[in-house]
Amino acid sequence: MKYIALIYYDPAAAPQSGSKMNEEYFAFTRRAMEAGVMKGGDALHPPATATVVRTRHGKVETMDGPFAETKEQLGGYYVFDCADLDEAIRWVADIPGAKIGAIEVRPLVVFE
Repeated sequence: MKYIALIYYDPAAAPQSGSKMNEEYFAFTRRAMEAGVMKGGDALHPPATATVVRTRHGKVETMDGPFAETKEQLGGYYVFDCADLDEAIRWVADIPGAKIGAIEVRPLVVFE
């Protein structure tokens, strides 16, 4: 079953480029890829670079930046293919960002 791990973090605690945590992310990603469970994933640019899009009554509305003010921000994601939720949780618990933020894990709906 495929799961998405959404990585939330507090920008005040975000790792800097070249930090130990970034090295941990590279090592984690390599392990997950070598184990064959990682099916995708990326880091995201900061919320200030986002554009929110809505379609209302046939009109497209756009708004710059994040819609909601929150302390934690979505910083990236992984997609894992695991046997079950327990295996997914074991992988998610090793994501370095779990030490400073929160990781939301959800099963993906696969349309065939």
